[in-house]
Amino acid sequence: MSTVIEDVIARKVFNSRGEETIEVDVITTSGFGRASAPAGESRGRAEVVYYPQGGVDEAIRKVEELISPELVGFNADFQEEIDKTLHKIDNTRNFRIIGGNTAFAVSLANAEAAANSYGLPLFQYLGGYAAHELPYPLGNIISGGKHTSGKSPDVQEFLAIPYGADSFLEAATANVQIHSKVKEVLRKKDKLFSSGRSDEGAWVANITDLEAFEIMASTCEKVSNELGFKCGFGIDVAASSFWNAKKKKYVYERNEKELGPGEQLEFIQQLIEKYHLVYVEDPFHEEDYESFAELTKKVKNCLICGDDLFATNNERLTHGIRMRATNAIIIKVNQVGTLTDALDTIETAKRAGYVPVMSHRSGDTCDWHIAHLAVAFKCPIIKTGVVEGARVAKINELLRIEEFLGERAKMAELHIS
Repeated sequence: MSTVIEDVIARKVFNSRGEETIEVDVITTSGFGRASAPAGESRGRAEVVYYPQGGVDEAIRKVEELISPELVGFNADFQEEIDKTLHKIDNTRNFRIIGGNTAFAVSLANAEAAANSYGLPLFQYLGGYAAHELPYPLGNIISGGKHTSGKSPDVQEFLAIPYGADSFLEAATANVQIHSKVKEVLRKKDKLFSSGRSDEGAWVANITDLEAFEIMASTCEKVSNELGFKCGFGIDVAASSFWNAKKKKYVYERNEKELGPGEQLEFIQQLIEKYHLVYVEDPFHEEDYESFAELTKKVKNCLICGDDLFATNNERLTHGIRMRATNAIIIKVNQVGTLTDALDTIETAKRAGYVPVMSHRSGDTCDWHIAHLAVAFKCPIIKTGVVEGARVAKINELLRIEEFLGERAKMAELHIS
């Protein structure tokens, strides 16, 4: 079976926010792959540059003039060589010449083209026959912070994770039910609630952080009792977005309070203990490894996860591991550019006992690749929303994978309680 690349084609498409982004097709002698790049609203400073100067139009030009001529003739199943070539063409640490999203789209489309050439689903091509574990879906239910405007919580995301489910279908169903029941509670709580939703399909309402915690706790307990398995919840604080470096304080504008690093640590610890949180992402700003380490040491049965802290960067993760900063890491391939870069980070995380969490971006497309990557690379959790179209694309693809695996399918091992 030939995987020789015959053409690499780029075009402009739109993400779920209506922003321009790049989509790439890789065509081999006997296969085809397509991938489009997402965009985050809350971005870590260590992320690669999304696009070169000139934006998506310039990125397309780079594909046509630099990348396609270089890659034509390569074998698509030499993924590492393809990704090394993208680095060589760019020749910067942060992909500012061709753009990290350009590298991402080419890299993922190439992997799919190789899989398609062999007649294999992507997860099986990348992970082999041993890839048969489904991740637990971590879904955004209530939005705040940079994902909203006006009166809403300071905390960016309130997330459900049905970690007691026996199948992905059960887990996805639980998240949908939690999402639906929270809507009914918000209607009673906020008389002006208009069923508004954020980019990720989570509810936006005029409530405080503490009200959101109470709503999530009671709703998750109710759904747990109805379905007969444990549904927990957690938060993405996105603390870098309200860290004031001059004041050296976390400024909670909507809740009208300011907390120093020590007070922030105490506050987060109290929330974990009071609400039995099983997941906390970015509770401190992206350079405060010390506070991450202190919180991780103090709490039990809770994943302390770094997103902006690590930006899927292997060097930053290695530093975090030395400091024992967290016990989980968000994996966003477009934060580092290529599939090979992301896999290196995942492998480093696993060797250290960290839980890798495969993740979407707030401005995403209906591209489904991360569903396959979560299964292929044995990520126990996938963060991918609940109901919005770009999120449902990933959820539905995981349902198809579960069906494809049949009796071999099982949920990943996840020890958080």
